[in-house]
Amino acid sequence: MYRLVKKMYFITIFFKQIRYQLGIIVLIFLNLSINHNGYSQIEEKYSLKTVVIDPGHGGKDSGARGRKSKEKDIVLDISLKLGTYIEENIPDVKVIYTRTTDVFVPLDERADIANKNKADLFISIHCNGNKDARAYGTETFAMGLHKSDGNLEVAKMENSAILFEEDYTTKYEGFDPHSAESYIIFSFLQNTYLEQSLNYAAHVENEFETRALRKSRGVKQAGFLVLWKTTMPSVLVETGFITNPSEERFLMSTSGQEYIASAIYRAFKSYKSAIEAKSKFVAKVDSSRLRKDSITENEINENTTGSVKFKVQIASSSNSVPIDSDFFKGFENVEEFKINELYKYTVGSTSSFEKIVQFKKIVEEKFPDAFIIAVDESNNIIPLNEALEKLKM
Repeated sequence: MYRLVKKMYFITIFFKQIRYQLGIIVLIFLNLSINHNGYSQIEEKYSLKTVVIDPGHGGKDSGARGRKSKEKDIVLDISLKLGTYIEENIPDVKVIYTRTTDVFVPLDERADIANKNKADLFISIHCNGNKDARAYGTETFAMGLHKSDGNLEVAKMENSAILFEEDYTTKYEGFDPHSAESYIIFSFLQNTYLEQSLNYAAHVENEFETRALRKSRGVKQAGFLVLWKTTMPSVLVETGFITNPSEERFLMSTSGQEYIASAIYRAFKSYKSAIEAKSKFVAKVDSSRLRKDSITENEINENTTGSVKFKVQIASSSNSVPIDSDFFKGFENVEEFKINELYKYTVGSTSSFEKIVQFKKIVEEKFPDAFIIAVDESNNIIPLNEALEKLKM
């Protein structure tokens, strides 16, 4: 039986790996300037600057096989085309590949490449395979617990790449890619970027279906090791089944690869525009009310009257986690929100924007990627700009 006692270790390592701020509504305080009327202007503008493209498999690991093709070759061609589309059309984005030739790169090193380069998005490109040659279509995954046997089988197939690594039992703490028990660990992981990953995955599948005219099998979750250690929104794209003769011909063709690459590119462009638009944020706060000394968790929960409340989000998960769990590192007033099948966890609650700005600095000591959210009278999450406008009324 897989060593379930390791799950707490995995979770601790997972949180420790998060080292930089993400956009959407994450407040990256890039400019704090004091003006003459005693107010500070907090300005935030997130920009997606770096994307890591990961062609699956490579070298001694061929991946799935069709009648005439190998997964490693097709996904490399698609990945290079995708990177070219981004570089030519969005030159301000830096494109990094985990491989550009037919070489084998261990799964953990692929994640390390993204983490070291502080990527804003990680896209792992793959081809699917199935014993049933009739299986057909695309699907895009975010890291999480599988909800069907089919999702588990895809994860098992892709994770089997670790068998080509000599020391995989040590590096992956005894993880067995063929054992269903090993995948229980993913049910305990809270991924701050799960919502963003699912968001991008939805963009990809929409482009596949509406522009590339492929059959979309939908957005899914499963325990992929290549996504597990990434510290940014990350997806694994299954571009089609090379075990289906018709789809294999499409994926082998230059035009087919261009359709797939351009669909992923258009999804990237849409996702980038959407998150950057949402992250534009400017607010003026009373400088005198920004205390220089620390604010306690009890103090932050004292002023909770008003039409809006501000909170600090620290995690999200596809599975509910007890709010008294050690995962939350000693915070007492953890709240859980369930939105679109995702559980979000926050600490602190105040009607004072100045106080939540101060409290966020404290939270960041334990959760570096924490960010501020706003909720209305019905506890529905609303955009920060909208919340600040309500405070002015």
